[in-house]
Amino acid sequence: MTATLPLDVITMGRSSVDLYGQQIGARLEDVGSFAKSVGGSPTNIAIGTSRLGLKTGLITRVGDEQMGRFILEQLAREGVETKGVVTDKQRLTSLVLLSVENDKTFPLIFYRDNCADSALNEDDVDETFVLSARALLVTGTHFARANTDAAQRKAMKIAKAHGRRVIIDIDYRPNLWGLAGHAAGEERYIKSDKVTAHIQSILADCDLIIGTEEEVAIAGGTEDTLEALRRIRAISKGVIVLKRGPMGCVVYPDAIPASLDDGLVGKGFPIEVYNVLGAGDAFMSGFLRGWLKDEPYETCATWANACGAFAVSRLLCSPEYVTWTELQYFLKHGSKTRALRKDEDISHIHRATTRRELPDQILSFAIDHRKQLEDLADKAGASRDKIAPFKRLAMKAIGKVSGGAPGYGTLLDDTYGREAMFDAAKLGLWVGRPLEVPGSRPLRFEFSQDVGSRLVEWPVTHCIKCLAFYHPDDEPELKHKQAAKLRGLYDAATKVGRELLVEIIASKHGPMDKNTIARAMTELYALGIKPDWWKLEPQADPAAWDEIGKVIDREDPLCRGIVLLGLEAPEEELAKGFAAVSKAKHVKGFAVGRTIFAGPAEQWLAGKINDEAAVDQMAAKFASLVKIWNDARGSKN
Repeated sequence: MTATLPLDVITMGRSSVDLYGQQIGARLEDVGSFAKSVGGSPTNIAIGTSRLGLKTGLITRVGDEQMGRFILEQLAREGVETKGVVTDKQRLTSLVLLSVENDKTFPLIFYRDNCADSALNEDDVDETFVLSARALLVTGTHFARANTDAAQRKAMKIAKAHGRRVIIDIDYRPNLWGLAGHAAGEERYIKSDKVTAHIQSILADCDLIIGTEEEVAIAGGTEDTLEALRRIRAISKGVIVLKRGPMGCVVYPDAIPASLDDGLVGKGFPIEVYNVLGAGDAFMSGFLRGWLKDEPYETCATWANACGAFAVSRLLCSPEYVTWTELQYFLKHGSKTRALRKDEDISHIHRATTRRELPDQILSFAIDHRKQLEDLADKAGASRDKIAPFKRLAMKAIGKVSGGAPGYGTLLDDTYGREAMFDAAKLGLWVGRPLEVPGSRPLRFEFSQDVGSRLVEWPVTHCIKCLAFYHPDDEPELKHKQAAKLRGLYDAATKVGRELLVEIIASKHGPMDKNTIARAMTELYALGIKPDWWKLEPQADPAAWDEIGKVIDREDPLCRGIVLLGLEAPEEELAKGFAAVSKAKHVKGFAVGRTIFAGPAEQWLAGKINDEAAVDQMAAKFASLVKIWNDARGSKN
């Protein structure tokens, strides 16, 4: 009966926004900047299991404010069912501040005084939702308050009465049980007979019990790990999993043996420890992926150990948890380095499989031009101050065509496009932003060659766009300079978590044949540059698209795709270009500019047409290109 249920597992308990100190090796007092992520043990596990292919739900509370919405939106992006998440209009979302002081010290402070998730109660537990899953996971810390204790016990009672599996992550945080001060968030074990008795009252109803040696000690009431396991076994018939940090884990499905190591041991993975926070939640995610799919315990343990290894090798919790594709690659190929976050192949798979979802096509009005609009303004005798307002008119034109529907985008620059970017955000547009000095060859970046510090200021949804006039037959010295710039940009983009679109124009600097662009792309891939997007010029020979597709299939099947550029071609020529790629699976849209705006900009800057006319003309041209694209693709949009 349970095999046909909508969800595999529902997790229950804490939900917070974690703020991780970005300066590694510093005291929390000295941290200067923080990275934001979703946190809280059951929330981390919900995301971790979803990334591994399980259908997951969550029961918790979040505040009715920006941090609560951040959690809800991220859960939705991760595919976690949020029907069980209550929005609390009276309380704020929990916060946690964390830092990595060294490889053994990880200070953290919980901001949980009367916060939303701490107010979870029995009324928040919907029987229908609980029964929509094959299993329920509860967490030890959420038994520390009377109201959250009652809520979890109610959910367990419902689950057990209908034959569902119940899992407990012992998840012992002494200061959340009132046993330590605010500064002791890092503390993992303080003996407490009261806590032991409380946890033991739960264990009989649990089918799977997972904890560290400290957590097993509090559950068993003794610091002798073997004796603690035996005491737990005397209470519960559930499978017990002992997490042992770098030594992996041991599974005890039946009687506790004479030695800890005589249980079922999964394969371990020796790696560099970077940050242990959240590793247990990643471990649980991996174990559940196997256990709920009825894999052998050794497989469950191996997957759990691998997931834990990834977590301790990275800074953040759930945002950096492994995906199923990534895990399978690692189990098959291993890693070139013990510091998994430094393995370029694995890191690329991680980024590509955790990207935000986008529509199947992106149809963009490119208005990132600087020099061309400056020339038009100078020719018209108009102030260059008028360029920025004109770009805002372009956003109005896009809005008239898109009507707020997904699948539309724009390219906008930092020089004249700042206000237009605010308009683009309101329209929900995909945004690409150029970094290059217009026309530079060899490639140079605008404003600063230190692009990493500049990218930190960009919204995470904005895509970096970089145009390189790159021909595979260029002189070696020129190619070296161009490639070095692109490689540095790629490194910066991956470091700060921004997508990268590389635009290649070769036709202006050498002869073209069916292999020219494919060769250029192959050379850049050979340097380890794997952009999320390519922006390419239309190809005269249809066979060129076949060669380009072969390169992407061979070098990076996870590439988002290609958008076509326009090069100020007339509409009739663009129509031919669109038709030529109508069956090309990698081509996902276009980013055309001057074909749309050149005429209206010239007239508007010269004072020959007003704002409304400029918007209408650009909207008509953009709408025409959208129709031509959709007709070529057989789309009904």
